[in-house]
Amino acid sequence: MKKIICSILFCFVCGIAFATPVMVTRIVDGDTFKATVLLADGIEVMSVGVRLRNVDTPEIHGQCDDEIMRAEMAKRRLSELIPVGSVIEITNVKNDKYPGRIDANVFDEQNRDVGLVLIQEGLGRPYSGGKRQSWCDGIY
Repeated sequence: MKKIICSILFCFVCGIAFATPVMVTRIVDGDTFKATVLLADGIEVMSVGVRLRNVDTPEIHGQCDDEIMRAEMAKRRLSELIPVGSVIEITNVKNDKYPGRIDANVFDEQNRDVGLVLIQEGLGRPYSGGKRQSWCDGIY
C-alpha cells in the first residue's frame, strides 16, 4: 500500500499529465474543492484540496459586498458543475503554493474544463499566478 501511495504522490509532484479520477467531497469556494483520489479496484488513497488551474474567482471573505455576492455565485456554480459525490477527472497536476493543496485542470462528468466554463459564464477570470486583481473595482 505504501508503494501505491508513493506512486500517486510522485505523479502529483511531477505533474504527470494523465487523467486521474477523483471523487468530490466538499466545495470550498468558486475555484477550490476537496477530493479523494480513486485508484483501480476501488481503493481510495487520500483527501486533497484541489484548486482550479488558470482561473480566479472572487473570495468568500471578500473586500466588498459585490465580491462576496459573486463568490457565492461562483461557489454555487462550481457545486453544480462538480457536485459532492461526483467522480471527475483532473490533469496537469502540480503542487500549489499552499501545502496540502494541488493545482489541476478539472473536467466535469461531461468532459468540460470547469475553469473555462466559469470564465465563459463570467464567474471567474483567467489567472496565471502573481498578484490577483481586485473584484471590488467594477472591472471583471
